[in-house]
Amino acid sequence: MVASDLREHQPHGCSASPEGEGSLETDSKKDSILSNESTPLNSTNGDLQVHVAETQGTEPEPPADESQAMLSRQHESPQVKLYWKRFVVLTVFSLYSLVNAFQWIQYSIITNIFTHFYHVTSDKIDWLSVVYMVAYVPLIFPATWLLDTKGLRITALLGAGLNCVGAWIRCASIRPDLFAVTAVAQTVAAVAQIFILGLPSRIASVWFGPKEVSTACAVMVLGNQLGVAIGFLLPPVLVPNTQDDLELMGHNIGIMFYGTAAVSTLLFVVTIFVFQEKPPLPPSQSQAVLPASTPEGYSYQQSIKNLFKNIPFVLLIISYGIMTGAFYSLSTLLNQMIMAHYVDEEVNAGRIGLTLVIAGMVGSVICGLWLDYTKTYKQTTLAVYVLSFIGMVVFTFTLNLDNIYIIFCTGGILGFFMTGYLPLGFEFGVEITYPEPEGTSSGLLNACAQVLRTQWIIVSTRHVGDDNTAKEGGQGRTKGSINMEQPEEQSLGEVLTKIQNPIARAYWEMNLTGDTALPYVRCHI
Repeated sequence: MVASDLREHQPHGCSASPEGEGSLETDSKKDSILSNESTPLNSTNGDLQVHVAETQGTEPEPPADESQAMLSRQHESPQVKLYWKRFVVLTVFSLYSLVNAFQWIQYSIITNIFTHFYHVTSDKIDWLSVVYMVAYVPLIFPATWLLDTKGLRITALLGAGLNCVGAWIRCASIRPDLFAVTAVAQTVAAVAQIFILGLPSRIASVWFGPKEVSTACAVMVLGNQLGVAIGFLLPPVLVPNTQDDLELMGHNIGIMFYGTAAVSTLLFVVTIFVFQEKPPLPPSQSQAVLPASTPEGYSYQQSIKNLFKNIPFVLLIISYGIMTGAFYSLSTLLNQMIMAHYVDEEVNAGRIGLTLVIAGMVGSVICGLWLDYTKTYKQTTLAVYVLSFIGMVVFTFTLNLDNIYIIFCTGGILGFFMTGYLPLGFEFGVEITYPEPEGTSSGLLNACAQVLRTQWIIVSTRHVGDDNTAKEGGQGRTKGSINMEQPEEQSLGEVLTKIQNPIARAYWEMNLTGDTALPYVRCHI
């Protein structure tokens, strides 16, 4: 048999190869044999000639299955798949985020009760809320570094674990002389928050498909807001104002603290067993093209620099910080605002807060669904921002109408837009910073919100009358009555309106004159 005979019979060998792998060998062997025909051989043995040709033709060729895999990677899109377990991850995260938010607001909504129990001023109770913001700003950078380098699971376990530890430390503070212990517990819970607030965008991107990523992010933000809602509702019910019986008050506080600790422990155990780093296959093409692990040349500092060089993202940081800081400070001081105008309305203050957050939860879901359907990130964000500002102005001027039920209505309208803005900011930030890590952009948004949130509370506390002062000075309103000699007070909304007005106008002008065609690539790949 000579080389020409081999070329004639080679296709038959190709057809016998499984899954078409022989075709790859055939082409390479043909080329090798043709080249060998032009090269004279010292031996006249035809069999030896064929053997040499085969050896020379197959030597540089990779295995057939390896070649097929290489061709497949070149010509086929990466394989993607959605797993049902994504809903388990979403649920577990939303629940322990809920508990953390509940621990944040449970003091502020019954400020008058805790001031009486611990024998401290209302300013110190306010600082139990402010510590969430103070802890966030310096620790957000190591937290986002941990998320980017060590991954989602480690960060989630830290958040759930510290949440549990803080809840149990709080159980050791159920005595009037142990305010310092409850402050330590609140600080631990504040540190846990740092490993929670930046995760919704990352979880949504890693686990959910492009048609559901915004809705998933909105649901996780909704979980946190549901915790605030429960924090508005339950503490006034579980801890009624029994100032004449301090022992009973301590017993009621203990029920609330131990219940929170039990739920936190259960969720921490569940997180250990069900929370995974990522699904076996990516949920979208955009996730498939990202590296499976942190690249060797990755620089966290460079990522931060890139984000601050992104002008649209810097504008978003400022506007998001203003809006979210105003919302959180409103939640912190709501009890004092209502009590300054309506005496003995602790329960209704909690219900107003509940109305505000429940309406906001509806707004979050609607905004998430709208983004998944339209992908109009900038236009939607701008519209919700303006409507939130209008809602704040309306809420401000209804506080003095001597009708608490109107405040329920205006509070619901305000909450619908302000809380609906929270997932919008996260998703908008991820879109305009892709492919920078989602945790880094979300962390910077939250950091700015915490800074401005602290400033709002410090400034606004001077303008919101403390309920005890109001009662002693005869400045507060009783149910259905108005004190005409009450000195003029400024509510939180009035203070925020004065501060927000020029900034909101500047943000509006920047958006109207800016380029509306931003590169929204993450969900379009």
